[in-house]
Amino acid sequence: MFVYVVVAHGTALQVKCKVTYLNPVAVQNQTSPLVLTFGVTDPVGAIGIQADLASFSGMGCHGLSVVTALSIGDTTGIEDVQLIDSEWVADQARVLLEDMPVAAFKVGFLGSIETIAAIAEIVSDYPDIPLVLDPFSTALPDQDLDEEILMALRELLVPQATILMLSLDELSQLAETWRDPSAENMLEADAIHIIEMGCEFLFVTGTPGDAQDVTNTLFNADGVVRNDSWTRQSGPFVGAGNTLSASIAAMLANGLDVPEAVLEAEEFTLAALTNAQRLGMGKLIPDRYFWAREPEL
Repeated sequence: MFVYVVVAHGTALQVKCKVTYLNPVAVQNQTSPLVLTFGVTDPVGAIGIQADLASFSGMGCHGLSVVTALSIGDTTGIEDVQLIDSEWVADQARVLLEDMPVAAFKVGFLGSIETIAAIAEIVSDYPDIPLVLDPFSTALPDQDLDEEILMALRELLVPQATILMLSLDELSQLAETWRDPSAENMLEADAIHIIEMGCEFLFVTGTPGDAQDVTNTLFNADGVVRNDSWTRQSGPFVGAGNTLSASIAAMLANGLDVPEAVLEAEEFTLAALTNAQRLGMGKLIPDRYFWAREPEL
């Protein structure tokens, strides 16, 4: 647990949270780690780029963004998505990367084989920068991706990922590109197969556990690295997974190793869900700035 001093309204407040908050008066020349996210825009800020930027900020990083798609929606759901041309995606990233030193990548919604190929080529030029790959979102329509997109993802981006984050259902969907559908528990076998592709870690959310809990499992080449369970929060929520993957990227940018980054991100996400807000008539939105709220007396 980290403790940082935040200056607010001219008063020094002690805030206990999972963030690196730099006092700009005391540290004039030190900059926050930069995290570059690729993803969809969301007018609500529940998922996609806006959600990533809020999570990065909440974890002490400065976010940079490359738009892969535009969405139309509100708190009840996303109605439509418009893809951005892959050349525009590549140009956005190249200009940023030639100007600033990025400490971590987060890759979210991709939408097309061309965009997958463009991003894969870009990140291959920066093999030492950790990459968090979270390519699916249940909040977006038409997430039953065709096999060609899944194959491109598997062959071009998964081998470059420091950590690939998938739900149990998403893992099964991806696994069906190399095996037949199965009613058996294929979790560990599928995890090993993905690690053998070159992915350093696989983080699977919603793995088997107590029905009252949310259980997540982290794998690497040695098998299960950690298995964490958290009390299930009452929802419904939108943006929990987005908060989790973005927070992992921020913690990697701050220099943590993957197992510790995952734990810090899980605790941050749980706190954001505990303090979730109802901004409209639809689902609850995680509060990524819960740590900045002054406690009620």
